[in-house]
This record gives sequence, C-alpha cells and structure tokens, in this order.
Amino acid sequence: MHIGNYLGTIKNWVSLQQGSKDAVLYSIVDLHSITLPQDAVTLRQSIRNMAVYLLACGVDPEKSILFQQSQVSQHAELAWILGCLAPTGFLNRMHQWKSKVSENKDKSCLGLYSYPVLMAADILLYKATHVPIGDDQLQHLELARELCNFTRVMSLRDATTKMSKSDPHVMSRIELSDPPDVIKSKIQKAVTDSEKHISYDPQTRPEMTNLINIYSEFSGLSPQDICEKYRNMDRCKGTFKTDLTELIVTELSFVRENIHKIQQDVGYVDSVLNTGADQAKDIAEMNLKEIKQTIGLR
Repeated sequence: MHIGNYLGTIKNWVSLQQGSKDAVLYSIVDLHSITLPQDAVTLRQSIRNMAVYLLACGVDPEKSILFQQSQVSQHAELAWILGCLAPTGFLNRMHQWKSKVSENKDKSCLGLYSYPVLMAADILLYKATHVPIGDDQLQHLELARELCNFTRVMSLRDATTKMSKSDPHVMSRIELSDPPDVIKSKIQKAVTDSEKHISYDPQTRPEMTNLINIYSEFSGLSPQDICEKYRNMDRCKGTFKTDLTELIVTELSFVRENIHKIQQDVGYVDSVLNTGADQAKDIAEMNLKEIKQTIGLR
C-alpha cells in the first residue's frame, strides 16, 4: 500500500473509529479482487499483507471490526439479490467497466460487469452510513445512494493518473513501508514542470498541484498557505521537496515500525481476521434476514 491509500482512505478509517457509538466495519474485499485474474499464492499473501498494513496504520480491532469479505457469505448472497434488481442500463454506463473492457476484452467477465452490485451489497448489508473511499468509486455509489469524501493522490510520474499499487513503475508511488532514503529519492525525482516558483493550479500545473496536495494532507496546511510559505524563498522547489520528504518520513515512521512488529506476530493477524469475520457474520445475517423478509424469500 502507498500514501495514496493512506491519505485517501486509511486515515479516514482510523478517524472514524474514534468515539463512534455505531459499529465500524472494515472489509478486505478479496471477492472484488478476483474480477481480474489472480495467482492463488500471491492473492493469499496480498490479503494477509492488507491486514498487516491496516493494523499497522491504526485500524484497531478493539474499536472496529476488520474482516475478510469472502469469509462472510452474506456479501455474495445479497449481491445476487441486488443483481436481480439492478437495471443493466445503469451497469452499462459504468466508466470503470467500459475502461476495463477496452483495455482487455479477453479478460472481461460477468464479475467485472456486476462489480458495482457487489459493492452495493457490501454497503447495504450493514446499513452503512459512511463509505470512505476514492472518487473513482463515486459512480458505483449511486447504486447504493451513498455519498463519500475523498483525497485523490496522483502518480509521481504522471499527475493525470491516480497513484496505484499496480503501476509497474515503483517511482510512481510512495509505499507505506518505504524507508526514509527511498522516500527522499522518490520525492526528489517526482515529475514537476519548468516553473521555478511554487503555485497551486490543477489545470496548468497538475504535477506541482499533486505534491502540494500531498504536503497539505500531511501538514494540515491549506494549499494557499503552502504557496505563501515558499513564495519568496530561493530555490523554493528544492526546499519544498526537502520539507515534503521530512513530513512524509515523520508521519509514516510509526506505520513502518508497526508493519515490522505485526508481521512477526502471525497469530495476532489471524485472530483479528477470524474474530472480525464472526462479528460481521452476526450483523450481516440479521440484516439479510430482514432483506429476505422484505422481498418475500422468508
């Protein structure tokens, strides 16, 4: 996982736990992942790594429920029920479906087409009131009539595309486990333009804007405050990148330490996921019974 995941999703997940009187559930969505071909061994390890990273970043199983989606069968069951209600015209308009099919028609499948239906099931199964995900999923959320806020972090190589775990270029992202020297190298080599000053302009300076957005999320300063801070500074770009590196290194230091610690405790990760699945099943089964009653299956 990288800082795009951290700033766009995980920080929201951690903050939502604080003081919540309602159940807070976080799912490792492995059923969604198999809409594209997967190597079984790699997938198992990826699921486990996801759990490690979430725990390391502060998702607390004492305050929330963390579980593996496929271990709660009600997700798939409700997806089928919703699939019988979802209009195909809506699904035909999904941007991600069109994009994936155009990229590789040979690998398109029914699961990829009905991805938004399973996503709606993930939400409605728990009567969710908050869905902290990225803006690329907003169209999917229309199906479940939900609203979410997001932070969009773009690639360090190409600011027109989102920072992605699947990008083959490791310099495009800052991963949560990157050591300080690697973070420094990636920030220093991050693509910018020929302008020497610091300014925030998403249209004409997307690369600089992306770095300012990252700085803003880590520092709490507004983009305007950041630009003012470096306005009259000599070699402002170099100083800005140095300060940004320090911000990221400082913020992620506890995450790197936690990742190393949690990876050593195999029993803890298994315990969290097993307990979380049991808790999620109880809630899911109760709500699914109500849904079945409503539509006449019970």
